[in-house]
Amino acid sequence: MKKALTALAAGVPLVAAAVYLPTASADETRDTATPAACAAPSVRAPAGTKAESVTAVRRAGGTIHGTGLLGGEVSGVPAFCQVTVTLTHPGEGDHAKVQTWLPLAKWNGRFQAIGGSAYSAGDNGVGLGTAVKNGYAVTTTDAGVGDVLDTGWVLDGKGKVAGTPLKNFASRSQHEAAVVGKAVVDRVYGKRAAYSYFTGCSTGGRQGYMEAQAHPDDYDGILADAPAVNWDEFEVATLWPQVVLNNEKTYPTDCELDAFTGAAVKACDKLDGVRDGLVGDPSRCDFDPRRLIGSKVVCAGKELTVTAADAAVVRKIWDGPRTTSGRKLWSGVPVGADLKGLARSVTGIDGTVKGEPFQVPALWVKLFLKKDPSFDLTKITYSEFTKLFEQSQAEYDHVIGTDDLDLSGFRKSGGKLLTWHGLDDEYIPTQGTVRYRKQVERKMGGTQRVDDFYRLFLAPGTSHCGLNGQDGSADGLAALAAWVEQGKAPRALPATLTNASGERVERDLCAYPQVSRYKGSGDPSLPTSFRCVPSRS
Repeated sequence: MKKALTALAAGVPLVAAAVYLPTASADETRDTATPAACAAPSVRAPAGTKAESVTAVRRAGGTIHGTGLLGGEVSGVPAFCQVTVTLTHPGEGDHAKVQTWLPLAKWNGRFQAIGGSAYSAGDNGVGLGTAVKNGYAVTTTDAGVGDVLDTGWVLDGKGKVAGTPLKNFASRSQHEAAVVGKAVVDRVYGKRAAYSYFTGCSTGGRQGYMEAQAHPDDYDGILADAPAVNWDEFEVATLWPQVVLNNEKTYPTDCELDAFTGAAVKACDKLDGVRDGLVGDPSRCDFDPRRLIGSKVVCAGKELTVTAADAAVVRKIWDGPRTTSGRKLWSGVPVGADLKGLARSVTGIDGTVKGEPFQVPALWVKLFLKKDPSFDLTKITYSEFTKLFEQSQAEYDHVIGTDDLDLSGFRKSGGKLLTWHGLDDEYIPTQGTVRYRKQVERKMGGTQRVDDFYRLFLAPGTSHCGLNGQDGSADGLAALAAWVEQGKAPRALPATLTNASGERVERDLCAYPQVSRYKGSGDPSLPTSFRCVPSRS
């Protein structure tokens, strides 16, 4: 989530917006229509809703500053018409704002919707501005909830989870935004968009999968990256590192955590045929953290010795959550991922050390499961963790799990789904996305048939939503647009990655289930030195 929700806005994040955003062939921008005026259009409310208000404001553009915790900015945005439609579901007391920004010149004829981050359902302005800058008419919705860590809507006056805002956040508002946004484009420009796309990462990625599963006719193409599918499971699993720390009463320092990660990357680097600072196929990495026992780590000028207890903690975190009998519940943190966001600890003024959980899963457990904002997470035992995991599945899979395997409606509609996911994702383990893709293959006729409409690309050395400018970049929307509009299915996804030394390297991401492997000669920083081969795992 945008570098731990921008290091919790400079303090450490899950479900991310972006610094870099896909452009989808901005050089193809063409002036297909110019609005006669920036005036509030007549918009029919989607089924089950009522439009409380419709407003239109002409904006000069320039530099757009992102709102909320994520912040950010985008400059050079041309003038646009901002149309805001406020929806309510009669009798439910909700108020969801759908914003649509329309370029006043050089519209490229395309429509784009943008998803949210963490507990925010939509974009904070940076993505909207970037889309307008690249010629798109673009829509987002706040679903009537708040910013990325605003959860005041979760519990009602009786201490129960409020059903209406949860339903809006989980699914309903995204479909309604698609209906409203496309209608606004039609009314303002006097013509429909030629193509419609949805883009999002993390929470936004989950929303993209939800649209493909439940509303297959909403979009021609969906770019859903690091998707938070299986929300009810991984959200609890993300708290596992803290449960381990507190139960084992062992709290490795940040320096020691980095030492374990660095050693694992170094040990497994050559598995793709060359030492290049990237682990191309982490599923083959079997580095044992116990190999570091007794080694020295210098931290803030102080020499520390890695203990057996430190190694045992890291081993449990990498392995992932299990029941007390050893049954695996979910995937662990990938070996190349930064452990500090989820396994962080703090020392109090009295010298007492305790875990400091990442707020997104912490809020999920406190509010959605325990229904108690004051619940002490440090007291969760291994057995209670299993109960919380199973409770989350039972109560929320049907609401926000987003793991329906039947994508036949989306395939029938002609839609295309493209996903990239970082192999070093510290917040949403890549294996959850791989597991979903494998299950879809089993249900829908195998790899080749699924490849016709759904392709997955795994990015080495890349953290959560990292190809949005944090660990490199990839223009997934351009690849998706070429697939939708020209029938050019992406065999590989060109990307810029950041290796363990902090160097930028060009690499073609292979379409799952293939992985990248060095050819045996050539410059390792060039994509031509690698080829896509079947994974050996």
